[in-house]
Amino acid sequence: MTVRVAVTGAAGRMGKILIEAIALNEACVLAAAIERPESSLIGADAGELAGLGKNGVTLVGDLSAVLDDFDVLIDFTVPAATLANARLCGGAGKSMVIGTTGFNAEQKAELEAAIAPIAICQASNFSTGVNLCFKLLDMAARVLGDDVDIEIVEAHHRHKIDAPSGTALSMGHVVADALGRDLEKVAVYGREGQTGARERETIGFATVRGGDVVGDHTVSFFAEGERVEITHKASSRMSFGRGAVRAAAWVSAQAAGRYDMQDVLGLK
Repeated sequence: MTVRVAVTGAAGRMGKILIEAIALNEACVLAAAIERPESSLIGADAGELAGLGKNGVTLVGDLSAVLDDFDVLIDFTVPAATLANARLCGGAGKSMVIGTTGFNAEQKAELEAAIAPIAICQASNFSTGVNLCFKLLDMAARVLGDDVDIEIVEAHHRHKIDAPSGTALSMGHVVADALGRDLEKVAVYGREGQTGARERETIGFATVRGGDVVGDHTVSFFAEGERVEITHKASSRMSFGRGAVRAAAWVSAQAAGRYDMQDVLGLK
C-alpha cells in the first residue's frame, strides 16, 4: 500500500528536500504540502517548487484543510508550529514524523499530550549514518567507562537557530545513559576564563556556526596516551530527507506510541 505523506514547511530548504525524497521512494507519494498562511507561494505547485516539475500538489496555508488527504505528516519546522500540527494530527489520528528540535521543557510536555493517540517517529537526526553513530557511541562509552574525558564538538551553517544541535544533545544523552550519568547535571556548554581542572564525569559541548556546513559531529573519548573519536559529517541534507521518508513509511504501519530512528532501522 502506498503511504500518503504530507510535508509542512514545504517551501523551505528542508521541505523541498523532503518532497524530492518522497518522489524517490516507491512506497510513498506526496499527498499534501503546507506552508505558513502568509507565504506568497500559497497556490504554487509543490513539485515545481522542489525543482521536479509539476506534480499536481498545491501548496496550502492550513493543515486542517488537508487532514483527510494524508496518512503521515513530516514536520521539520519550529517548536510552536510543530505543537499546533501535533494537536491537529492527534485529533485526526494521523501519524507524524518529527524532526523539529529546540523544544523547551513546557513544549515537550505539551507535545507528549498532543501525540498520545497516534504513532510518531521523532528524532534529532534522521540520517542512517548518525543513527549508526548512536549505536557505536553507546558501545564505546560502555567499553571505555569512567577512564576517559568526553567532549562533543558540532558545526552547522550560519542559519541554524538552536545550539547545541539536537543531534549533539542526543549523542550526549546516549553517552551519559551508557555511563549511568544524568546529562542535565554533567553537561558543560562551553568554557571561558579560569575554569579549573576538568572534572572527569563532565561531558563537554562546543558549538561552531558558519557558512553552509550541513552538519558535522565528533565525540572524542580522551584517555591517557590515546583517544577514540567517532565522527559523522553530512555533505547533503538528502541523507536526512531519505531517512525521514523511510521513517514515514515505517511509522504508518505502527500502533500508537513514540518511536525513533533506532526503531525504524532495527538497531534496538
